Amino acid sequence: MTGSTSNKVRAGIIGGAGYTGGEMLRILINHPNVEIVFVHSNSNTGNHVYEVHTDLFGDTNLRFSGELSFAIDVLFLCVGHGDAKKFLEANDIPDSIKIIDLSQDFRLGQNSKIKNKNFVYGLPELNKEAIKIAQNIANPGCFATCLQLGLLPLASKGLLKNEVHVAATTGSTGAGQSLAPTSHFTWRNDNLSVYKAFNHQHLNEIGQSLGQLQTGFNQAINFIPYRGDFTRGIIASIYTDSDLSEEAALKLYHEYYENDPFTHVTSRNIDLKQIVNTNKCFLQVRKHDGKLLIISILDNLLKGASGQAVQNMNLLFGLDERAGLRLKAAAF
Repeated sequence: MTGSTSNKVRAGIIGGAGYTGGEMLRILINHPNVEIVFVHSNSNTGNHVYEVHTDLFGDTNLRFSGELSFAIDVLFLCVGHGDAKKFLEANDIPDSIKIIDLSQDFRLGQNSKIKNKNFVYGLPELNKEAIKIAQNIANPGCFATCLQLGLLPLASKGLLKNEVHVAATTGSTGAGQSLAPTSHFTWRNDNLSVYKAFNHQHLNEIGQSLGQLQTGFNQAINFIPYRGDFTRGIIASIYTDSDLSEEAALKLYHEYYENDPFTHVTSRNIDLKQIVNTNKCFLQVRKHDGKLLIISILDNLLKGASGQAVQNMNLLFGLDERAGLRLKAAAF
């Protein structure tokens, strides 16, 4: 742990007024090993954090800052896609500060470097050892995390030999805080729609990761994303032709994730309420005739964004991977 007399990781947050910034605050305020030094927001400078994230009233007296401080150990970039790159181009962040970027700007190999900074793809279930020694982390996308966790065990054994079919539904928070026609309550409520069929931007990072485990992977991933009429969570049904028995598939998945504290495998039915408000991913593995079906569920703002970013921070600083992330699901 560097630079802190209190032996706590000193953290700064850029973009603290949005959904991922709010989730980052909710976790870090209660993290036993973290001190929040500043929360940056141009539009809310001087306001109390709880004036924007009203559920934090009584938990913190932090105010949003319009200034940067380099007296930190880690910087979280909770900004929109494209804005992380602009921020790092405009600001010289000392090499002593580790950066965890929640945008898509540095996730792909060809885009993983800016100035003198290299970014490691931060999916712990894929790159845990590389994350531990990294300087900067590109946090994965929410759909990408959900789908990759459903497919990594198969790729690890070279078993993705046929095209993959995916239908997945995400909550409205996946669209970000800025209003758009498809994120208004009156449109989203009691409604369901498909968007970006077959060409969602997360497919590139999914293909990159599967190719990392299965050399030469070039199978089609036929992905149909849906907008759900709920706020949080992703549920994905993934299937592909497979010669594995259900017993063999379950054994493969259990063994692959045996050292990963947040990813859990079962043959029993699963549902979103089990994982919403947690950093967990649940995988249900079943065989139907010649097809292997994997249901993958996670909270898009936690395991799909801010929770995973804190998990990466824990690994970067040699902390318990679960620190600050023992979160309670909303069971009812």
